Amino acid sequence: MSLSAINRRRYQNFKANKRGYWSMVLFVSLFILSLFAEFIANDKPLLVSYKDQFYFPTFVTYPETDFGGDFETATDYRDPFVADLIEEDGWQIWPPIRYSYTTINYDLKSPAPSSPDFENWLGTDDQGRDVLARVIYGYRISVSFGLILTIFSSLIGVSAGAVQGYFGGWTDLIFQRVLEVWGGMPSLYILIILASLIEPTFTILLVLLLLFSWPSLVGVVRAEFLRSRNFDYVRAARALGVRDSVIMFKHLLPNSMVSALTFLPFILTGSIVSLTSLDFLGLGLPPGSASLGELLAQGKANLQAPWLGVTAFLTLSIMLTLAFFMQEGIRDAFDPRKTFQ
Repeated sequence: MSLSAINRRRYQNFKANKRGYWSMVLFVSLFILSLFAEFIANDKPLLVSYKDQFYFPTFVTYPETDFGGDFETATDYRDPFVADLIEEDGWQIWPPIRYSYTTINYDLKSPAPSSPDFENWLGTDDQGRDVLARVIYGYRISVSFGLILTIFSSLIGVSAGAVQGYFGGWTDLIFQRVLEVWGGMPSLYILIILASLIEPTFTILLVLLLLFSWPSLVGVVRAEFLRSRNFDYVRAARALGVRDSVIMFKHLLPNSMVSALTFLPFILTGSIVSLTSLDFLGLGLPPGSASLGELLAQGKANLQAPWLGVTAFLTLSIMLTLAFFMQEGIRDAFDPRKTFQ
């Protein structure tokens, strides 16, 4: 499928911004890798061969008795006794990091939090959990949360802005007053209060943050629809009896999305920062979840273990910097004044 001339120009402009282009490549590559976190950092082998049978612990929970053990409970593959049973009549293939984000290392050479070594490459936190494993899983949760929130915020915000700008009049006036009241609320305080009253989960946090993130695109889309709704082709479509919904979302919306797209990376980074802030305050994801905000809080509480704060800071800094550079590339791609050199 070949690109149109304007999309080809946009792609060339985006690629000409080397910083934005390679930031997107790196950001997307890291996110794709994090989607396979179970194959990179896990306390279960990827593949077990025992008595000429193959087992896949990553996908299936096997009882210890399947490997000659005494109990019907789930197999602890890090147990030396179980490992010896498997090695007697088979073999195991482990991921590069033999820890999941919840795995506690009980064989630390120093009290937790322990410093980085060959076993725990970025050290452990104050509960003896591997920091690198928690960073990998935390990166996945943070970016996934940000992307989902950005998508839903965009759907609501673009739809609201389209309705305001297209119909105008009292519809626009009432919507604007509602947005002014809604935007004047202290969103962070309300989020903290609601998160303290309701047991936080991924879905609940998503809904709470969605309440205050969708208005960010309304103004941009509204302005584009107000400008375009009286163009000749719109008035011609109305005269021909074309439905308002078709005019709005088939004819006007594609022309209005250019400016809206440049704001999406800001919504993404804002979503990640909001989740991190709530996790830092202890009002975010449930305890034990892989959280960069919780890792920051541990760094603050354990100043004698600088690797905790430094790791969380660098992870967030790199993630947000790549997202902002992506925004620059997207801005250049959709800027009609930019031409490919």
